[in-house]
Amino acid sequence: MSDTATHSTLTGTGIGQGVVVGVVARMSDPLPEPQDTPSSRTVDEETERARASLSVVARDLEARGKTAGGTAADVLEAQAMMAEDPMLSEIIDESLARGTTAERAVFEAFASFRDQLAAMGGYLGERAADLDDVSQRVIANLSGVAAPGVPNPDHPFVLVARDLAPADTAMLDLDKVLGLVTSDGGPTSHTAILAREKSIVAVVGVTDAATLADGTTVVVDAAAGTVTAAPSDDQVADAERRIAEREAAAVAPVTPGALADGTAVPLLANLGSSAGAQAAADAGAEGVGLFRTEFLFLDAGGSAPTVEQQREHYTRLLQAFPGKKVVVRVLDAGADKPLPFLNDAHEENPALGLRGLRALRASEDILREQLTALADADKATEADLWVMAPMVSTVEETRYFVEIAREYGIKTAGVMVEVPSLALLAPQVLAASDFASIGTNDLTQYTLAADRMLGSVAALQDPWHPAVLRLVGEVGAAGAATGKPVGICGEAAADPLLAVVLVGLGATTLSMSTPALVDVRASLLKYTIDEARQLAEIALAADGAAESRAAVAAAALTLKEAQS
Repeated sequence: MSDTATHSTLTGTGIGQGVVVGVVARMSDPLPEPQDTPSSRTVDEETERARASLSVVARDLEARGKTAGGTAADVLEAQAMMAEDPMLSEIIDESLARGTTAERAVFEAFASFRDQLAAMGGYLGERAADLDDVSQRVIANLSGVAAPGVPNPDHPFVLVARDLAPADTAMLDLDKVLGLVTSDGGPTSHTAILAREKSIVAVVGVTDAATLADGTTVVVDAAAGTVTAAPSDDQVADAERRIAEREAAAVAPVTPGALADGTAVPLLANLGSSAGAQAAADAGAEGVGLFRTEFLFLDAGGSAPTVEQQREHYTRLLQAFPGKKVVVRVLDAGADKPLPFLNDAHEENPALGLRGLRALRASEDILREQLTALADADKATEADLWVMAPMVSTVEETRYFVEIAREYGIKTAGVMVEVPSLALLAPQVLAASDFASIGTNDLTQYTLAADRMLGSVAALQDPWHPAVLRLVGEVGAAGAATGKPVGICGEAAADPLLAVVLVGLGATTLSMSTPALVDVRASLLKYTIDEARQLAEIALAADGAAESRAAVAAAALTLKEAQS
């Protein structure tokens, strides 16, 4: 422990259930803003410098993506495309024509583009922070200095930063980086998503993270969402005990998801590509609860992938889960994830615009091609294919999707519940479809009117909120009444204690990122269905998200003490 540090506990949003003890190593500060002074070089010389550095950074990001694989590869490939975006090049050229330096021109262009994206909000707003990282890397290359990045001490450490760029997170040395603490970001930020994928203990959105000095010993407790500086011997001992318990659980035999009384709760995986299918199966995933198909479309460039390309991709996925359920979400894109062949019209509020099923309905040929490819892959494999539509808001839209899916021989067709209107009409919705899957990320966003990508309202983006849970309960009750399955595929399912509450509210399956399976499986085994329902009632009775979480945690502790 540090002798100079003062004991304090900081709070944020924990990612996962891990806990680590380590010493702080801080991320280096960003490069200073380049001076706005005339260049001593010609415009052509500065243009050549800018082009060369943009290319170097783009190739470096692509290489990092190939090395990292998984979700990181998609993110880094997108960053590489940003570095060579034609619109950015035009803005850089305009600055260079005024006689400025390449460093300043790059800074101005990226800053301008960043502000535009930030103003759009949603998916594009989230990309704004990525531009900062690309800009810093290009300016560093132009200046002949190392880009700000992860420190490299000769010992394991807890990395503390304002936020981590995807390129940094993807290349972390997991033998050295024990945990992450960031002052920015929320549960759906890139840092959080990649931390889950790599099973890194992380607490994000820690407002006072800047007060953590290099060399300070900290306990990073993702389960509690806390960072304790200069912990006591007892606190360190407690953390080390929990670390040992989690290590033992990780190597325990993999069993199907179930509650303490034997109530089955199948645990499924969320996947973005077929590449992660085998790892999920090896980790004990009992199928796939959410296969996101948009990455296949985003990677296709200016036109939609062909039926043949889609069929090959879906077949690889289904082959990894013979005899098991695989839930595929048809293309979830639109104005917030613009695809020129689907909908690239500007919208003032894309989160409320032509997205999800609305966009597919307006371009029905794309939906029909996707259903054709899925039906073909289903015939060629032995998996149990379920197909669902995103961003459905009415019973009429539900009927539309189920009917068109039936045309192509899709045996099990359902809808995602992400909009409060659909949750409130759950009995009618489930009467018209085969199943419902609740996307808690968007359901929380729309219930609390809080953009899930906007840091200023991140505190509201919490699925523990009783208003969100009440809507989940409405769908769960409708599922029980109609005998239809109700799954959870949002990030809420990866929270081990909240997972118990969701089952108590009527969820019949839980789907999550692969690393979360171990913790959720272990958590479910501690409670019976009656106890899960008790915890759900306690959560619903709370005034807000923080109160709900605290009340359930206290009640869960009481139940454990009574059992012992």
